[in-house]
Amino acid sequence: MQLNSLESEFLKYLVDNQVTAGDRLPSLTDISRELGVSVGKLREQLEIARSMGLVSVRPRLGIQREPFNFAPAVLNGVLFGLGSGDATFVQFSQVRVALETFFWDTAVTQLTPTDKEELHDIVARAWSKLRGSPIHVPNGEHRELHLKIFSRLQNPFAQGLLAAYWEAYEASELTRFASYQYWTEVWTYHERIVNAICTNDFAAGRQLLIEHFDLLPTSPESA
Repeated sequence: MQLNSLESEFLKYLVDNQVTAGDRLPSLTDISRELGVSVGKLREQLEIARSMGLVSVRPRLGIQREPFNFAPAVLNGVLFGLGSGDATFVQFSQVRVALETFFWDTAVTQLTPTDKEELHDIVARAWSKLRGSPIHVPNGEHRELHLKIFSRLQNPFAQGLLAAYWEAYEASELTRFASYQYWTEVWTYHERIVNAICTNDFAAGRQLLIEHFDLLPTSPESA
C-alpha cells in the first residue's frame, strides 16, 4: 500500500518494500544510497520509528522491523497532553469508556475457556492482596483484568489506545490515595463482571462494566 502522505523517507521505505515484522533491514548506508537521502537524516527518522515501536536496533541483529503496536505511537502524545495541561485524564478516560463499551460484545464472545480461567485467577489474586496482611492495592491486576477481557479484539488501534490508557492511568496516580472501600467496591464489580462473562451473560456483564465506570475518581483529591 502506497502512503505518499508519510513525511518520513524511512517509514516510506518500510511501507514501499513491504517490510514485515521480524524482517531485518539493510544498513542505513545502503538505504541512504537507494533512496538518495543522507544517512544523518535517516538516522533521525530511525530514532522516531524506534520511539514508535516500529523497529528495534540490536547488536549483531542490526535494524529489525517489529510487530505493529499502536500504543507507543500515541502514548507520548497522551502523556504530554496530560503533563502540559492541554488535555485531562478525564477526557482520555471518556475515550477508554467509549472503546470498552462499544467493543464489549465483540471482545467477550471471542474469549476462550482458558482466558476465562485466567480472569478468575486475576480476581482471586486481587482479593488475596486486598484481604492480606498487610493489605496491598491490586493495581497490576486492575490493568491485567481489563486488558485480558479485550485481548482477543482484532483491532490494533483499539488495543493500542487501551494499553496507552493504562500507562496514563498509572502515571496520573489517580487512585493513589483511594480508600479501601473504593477498592473493595471496584473488585466486587470486577468479580461480578467476570462471573457474567463466564456464564455467557454478556449483556449483564456490559451493564456492570458501565456501572463500575462511575466509581473512577475524577481527580486524586476526589479519591
